[in-house]
Amino acid sequence: MQAAMAALTILSSTPTIHYSLFSPLPNNPSSQPPQHLHSAFHGVSIKLPRQNLSVVAVAPKPLTVVAATKKAVAVLKGNSNVQGVVTLTQDDDGPTTVNARVTGLTPGPHGFHLHEYGDTTNGCISTGAHFNPNKMTHGAPEDEVRHVGDLGNIIADADGVAEATIVDGQITLSGPNAVIGRAFVVHELKDDLGKGGHELSLTTGNAGGRLACGVVGLTPI
Repeated sequence: MQAAMAALTILSSTPTIHYSLFSPLPNNPSSQPPQHLHSAFHGVSIKLPRQNLSVVAVAPKPLTVVAATKKAVAVLKGNSNVQGVVTLTQDDDGPTTVNARVTGLTPGPHGFHLHEYGDTTNGCISTGAHFNPNKMTHGAPEDEVRHVGDLGNIIADADGVAEATIVDGQITLSGPNAVIGRAFVVHELKDDLGKGGHELSLTTGNAGGRLACGVVGLTPI
């Protein structure tokens, strides 16, 4: 009984003291050796292991917008009075619709082709040959064997105006054989579609000189 009272007396006489348990952490733990953080109670220590913290920055992926419908245009000009505009429209991977309006022509048919290059530094001559990535001979638009650039003839009326709408499965506005950057050419004569028996029939359709041309470029929908 006396021992219990003595213990109670010791506890009640001990002042209450508040201690701060941990000292502050270093600002840059990765650049300093491991620290021993001491409590305010002597003989007690807590060892915190070093932790390697790394932050990986991930760049956001660019937002790509792919339009289902693509559209392009070519403005035709030359050394003559012949001029015109050609528009091309393609939905997804479907056929391309080519709308052409050309003025200043002599009445009748005129060869109308897509040529390989969009180079007009030497007039329409520098646009090269018909666009022919498949290495075929010249033909009609509906032929299986044809140049991609073979679009047949446009027919000018008595006023010299030719208007045509051509729907073609080989002319495309995207992919490896896209026609962007190539050139449309209107010719002086009728294209014989590879069937005229002339020495040029299977290369140019014997369509004669180049009256006007224009480079194909993308345009807003």
